[in-house]
Amino acid sequence: MAQKPSIPKGTRDFNPAEVAKRNYIFDKIRTEFKKFGFQPIETPSFENSDTLMGKYGEEGDRLIFKILNSGDFLKKANSQAYETKDSLKITPSISEKALRYDLTVPFARYVVQHQNEIDFPFKRYQIQPVWRADRPQKGRFREFFQCDADVVGSKSKWQEVEFIQLYDAVFSALKLKEVSIKINNRKVLSGFAEVIGEKDKIIDFTIALDKLDKIGEEGVIQEMLTKGISENAIKRIQPIFNLKGNFTEKIAGIKEILRDSEIGKEGIKELEFVERAIAEIPLKTATLDLDVTLARGLNYYTGAIFEVSAPKNVKMGSIGGGGRYDDLTGIFGLKDMSGVGISFGLDRIYLVLEELNLFPEAVTHNTKALFINFGDQEALYALKAVNRLRAENIIAELFPDDTKMKKQMNYANKREIPFVILAGDKEIQAEEFTLKNMKSGEQQQVDFAELVKFLS
Repeated sequence: MAQKPSIPKGTRDFNPAEVAKRNYIFDKIRTEFKKFGFQPIETPSFENSDTLMGKYGEEGDRLIFKILNSGDFLKKANSQAYETKDSLKITPSISEKALRYDLTVPFARYVVQHQNEIDFPFKRYQIQPVWRADRPQKGRFREFFQCDADVVGSKSKWQEVEFIQLYDAVFSALKLKEVSIKINNRKVLSGFAEVIGEKDKIIDFTIALDKLDKIGEEGVIQEMLTKGISENAIKRIQPIFNLKGNFTEKIAGIKEILRDSEIGKEGIKELEFVERAIAEIPLKTATLDLDVTLARGLNYYTGAIFEVSAPKNVKMGSIGGGGRYDDLTGIFGLKDMSGVGISFGLDRIYLVLEELNLFPEAVTHNTKALFINFGDQEALYALKAVNRLRAENIIAELFPDDTKMKKQMNYANKREIPFVILAGDKEIQAEEFTLKNMKSGEQQQVDFAELVKFLS
């Protein structure tokens, strides 16, 4: 007996209803992207390995899916690494390409490669799948879509303000309330590392700090100790673990800690600029919250850092994030090209909307009317009507087989098609149709004009 086929862990098939709901989210996001002046681009699903590796930190690099070279890939393998089973050293010799981990680094590559064709500042949006060799769990998949918007070529802090408004506009369009947009600044994090005397361990420090909500204060302290950060340094920074109050009160709290750090004070100034602007242009749905432990463990953020949390009554990780990356294109040879961008986590947003029952009922409705097939002559009459209905933007179809009416009716019920249309000899002679409401069971004779009116 043939083995039942399966799909890789962390990937999914989507049925028609699920695809309709996903497209609903895509459409809302895409509409707001366009309103804010972003232009669409697309990049390949896989990149050269050297484009991706080293851009996401040590943890990120481990999650990149590598693609084996075509043909006899072991022929050119590093023989010494092969003998010692050193996977890190053998990988570059057997894999030159990798699936993209996110859309931001490929976008930076795109900007550098096409810089002479681009008008700066360049506002782009991109909605495509990405892949991560992560451990699958609720809301975390190995293949998933990202919906990104970025601006490159401008250092203006008004861009950060606009991205917060963009988040708010999308979640308002999705009717998702009580969303928290968390903000921090990489310069503040650098200031923390500076005042505790651990500047050389900034990456280890921020990666550990970013896990506060997952592993708690004790877990963060333990990870910092294992990374070589001293107990005295941790004690000096410990007050930020439990920083309370509103935006202004939290700013006051970190001002005292960062009073001797110039870069830290610069980060505070940038945060205050954004907060003042949002106070003047209030958000409709979301709230803006300062989270000084937010680090998003990625090497390339240099200024503002964003992370969006779902409503508190939904157990879900972040549903969006981003930040400023002033030197990202520099890794590809294009210096002094400032950028800032955000991303929406489609799959997690889907789960949140599903849990809160926020998908409109009409989203999954597809075919409005099904014509019953009584035979070739009747099918031709029905198909002519189907074509005319489609011209009126009404979704209609003909059951393809001349089979028992009960089977055709059951098909309509299973697909939740609201109307069934019958056309036999009597209807053809009268140039009419019998329209049946599948919910109420009511039937009535209508001509084509009346049919259009009912189905519209």
